Amino acid sequence: MFDMGQNDLDGAFYSKSEDQVVASIPSLLSELENGLKRLYSEGARNFWIHNTSPFGCLPRIVDQFGKDPSKLDKFGCVTSHNNAANAFNSQLHDLCQKFRGQFPEAKVTFVDIYSIKYNLTANYSQFGFKQPIAACCGYGGLPLNFDSRIACGVSKSLNGSMVTATPCSNTTEYVNWDGNHYTEAANQYVSSQILTGNFTDPPLSSNLHLMWSDVFSS
Repeated sequence: MFDMGQNDLDGAFYSKSEDQVVASIPSLLSELENGLKRLYSEGARNFWIHNTSPFGCLPRIVDQFGKDPSKLDKFGCVTSHNNAANAFNSQLHDLCQKFRGQFPEAKVTFVDIYSIKYNLTANYSQFGFKQPIAACCGYGGLPLNFDSRIACGVSKSLNGSMVTATPCSNTTEYVNWDGNHYTEAANQYVSSQILTGNFTDPPLSSNLHLMWSDVFSS
């Protein structure tokens, strides 16, 4: 199972423009392709590959790069970061198709995690959530409840007062846990959507659906 792209793209934005980040994607995917080929040469035949998330919707990213409202989309996510994620995902999908053509024995399943998570952010209330972007465990209150100076569970003196980044009491209402990671409730939603088969290429066969259902429910 591969889940890649976000950390590389995320880190690049601290020193590069959106265009420069997008221009670096082929190099990132070349490294991935070499890794897949090495695994295949060692006998790997089943490849479950997640595309990257809409990380422009993370509280940490919004806090750092979204102070100018013009940088945000209508759901409050940082447009530049999600643009880069979409560019990465398009090229990753092409790579998966290329790999299948080169190695017919390989079973490559491409999973569109981006669409699942972005749909959750855009339509959160339909799925029982109340806070699509704010961190459950953080400090500062809504709309983000995130402060880069203090991590979840940490107590620290800020502006002369001792404060603690505490978890919310209603975790099932939040999509985001700590500014970077999703809550258990959000991850359960994501896994349930994967198992519908509507976000995989190729679609899950009935046998694969049963196999992965056991994996995700264990």
